[in-house]
Formats: sequence, C-alpha cells, structure tokens
Amino acid sequence: MVGPQRPQFVLFGSSIVQLSFSNDGWGSILADIYARKVDIVLRGYYGWNSRRAVQVLDQVFPKDAATQPSLVIVYFGGNDSMGSHSSGLGPHVPLPEYIENMRKIALHLKSLSDTTRVIFLSCPPVNEAKLKENTSKYFSELVRTNELCRSYSEACIELCREMGMEVVDLWTAFQRRDDWLTACFTDGVHLAAGGSKVVVEEILKVLKEAEWEPCLHWKSMPTEFSEDSPFDLVAYDGKTTINPSEWTYHREIQWD
Repeated sequence: MVGPQRPQFVLFGSSIVQLSFSNDGWGSILADIYARKVDIVLRGYYGWNSRRAVQVLDQVFPKDAATQPSLVIVYFGGNDSMGSHSSGLGPHVPLPEYIENMRKIALHLKSLSDTTRVIFLSCPPVNEAKLKENTSKYFSELVRTNELCRSYSEACIELCREMGMEVVDLWTAFQRRDDWLTACFTDGVHLAAGGSKVVVEEILKVLKEAEWEPCLHWKSMPTEFSEDSPFDLVAYDGKTTINPSEWTYHREIQWD
C-alpha cells in the first residue's frame, strides 16, 4: 500500500459498479472530485445479484481488517429484479429474499467500525425498447421491465428507511430528466455519461446533508499535501507562488 493513508470509499455492487469507470462513469467522476482526499476502491462484479454478494461479504469486507472504509456505496437490484428463468437458473432473486439479503449487507457493513458509513443506491429504471433492440443470441428469456425495477427500488428505499440508512432513489432521480430514456443509458440498462452524472449529483447531496462526523462531503475533507510551497507556480507579482491543490477549473461540472 502506498502512503500517506487516505480514507477509503468502496463502491460495491454489480455491473453498474464494475463499469463505473467507463463512459465518463460515476466512479471516475467521484475519483476526480475526491482527488487528494480519498481513495476510491472499486469492488464491482458484472452480473451479480444480492445472493452472491452476501456469500462474499466476509472476503470483500473482513471485520478484522487493519483499516475499515469510511464509506461504502452499495448497488444491487437490477439483476435481482430480472424475471425468473424457467430453468431455475439465472440472477433473479425473489423480492422478499432480496430485501433480507440487502439487510444482511447493511448490517455487516455497519458492523465494520463506528465510523463506516453506508449509502445504498436503489434500482434505476431501464429503457425497455432499447433493451429489446440489443437482445443477444447468447441469452434466453431475458426479462427486464420498469415495473420490476420499480418494485425492487421501492423495497430498497423502504428497507433503508426502516434501518435509518441513507439511500439514493435512482428510480425517481433518473426520471426527473425529460431525456432520461436516451441520455442515461448505453444499452438500455448500463449507464452512459448522463446517467452517471445523475448518480454523482444524488450521492453528493447525501454526503452534504448527512449528519455524519466527520463529514464526508468533498469540500469538508482535507486535501493531501495542501501546504504552500516555493515550488508552486509563480504568481504575476513574481514574488509569491500560487497553491493549485484546490483547483477544480478543469471539471466540466463544478460539483457542489
């Protein structure tokens, strides 16, 4: 491990997480926003459901680790909510089991340390028409509908309310955009840049408003090696230097 040691934010979930550094993804945006403040750690697994996630909790998040994450952002639900396959195989997880699996994930993560915070992301909608266009010969009986996504999203939100946890309602957030069907997805389910921007905006809202000590919003966290230096760029007066450690002008969006 390289130093100095920074707080860790872990992104844990299925393909929405694994691909979060692709296509101007939300993971890469968070890594930029939290540069020199936090290490963003990716633990995303394409195709996974909550059932598989529960099986590896102790491996991904061992309770005896020397350092525990400051924040874990969790997304499972899109694969769980797929219609069941006639063979009994596949990623579908019945809604009651999905709820209990997510409860197990939450309890495990909250037990890691007194300062480990958790945010769940609920299931976003999908572009059903786009999904039908992209049907692959390699899969059979793929069933993804917005009605199924909605029910799993609502269940995730209700569980978080019951447990006093923070949750991002992606089902609602995406549909606030008039162009969500075209702007938010690459293939009807995985996120394009527009969808990732929605995810980041909603996560930052939670981090800004949550009454956590210490605060995990990027503007409240210290920047590594932020002290002034004679090696910084020289100012116009030719006598002083300009500290660039907090510069954000390169960002397309000036995130709040």
